[in-house]
Amino acid sequence: MRPWIDTRTGIRVLMPTNTKSILRFLGVELYFDDVPRARDFYCGVLGLPLDEDSPGHHAKLGPEGGFLCLECKGVENYPSLDKAVVFLEVADLRGFVNRLGEERFVRIELGASPPWAVMHDPEGHNVVLIEARHG
Repeated sequence: MRPWIDTRTGIRVLMPTNTKSILRFLGVELYFDDVPRARDFYCGVLGLPLDEDSPGHHAKLGPEGGFLCLECKGVENYPSLDKAVVFLEVADLRGFVNRLGEERFVRIELGASPPWAVMHDPEGHNVVLIEARHG
């Protein structure tokens, strides 16, 4: 067991050290005023595959290894805070940036290890693109 402090309550919690066998990442959900516009950005600009489309409610994208759900604000009866960042891996970041155009990005760090860049989706969520490590 390893200790973990709940920052909201200050209570020390013991977490099993083998959490990989307990939890598996499934996906991320973001809230939008305009889901069709967000869907067009994530599918059309970034090329993520559309897995499910429920007009007026959500669009679920199925990137390999998880999902990204784009949901209409206000349809949940248990909303989350509106701070979110999407992290995506790309094989060739420089080529991806060149294909989309540098003007779409708010920060590009091709010299970092690993190289990364940030752009905003239509409603301002950060989308961080990280180049896959080779080898």
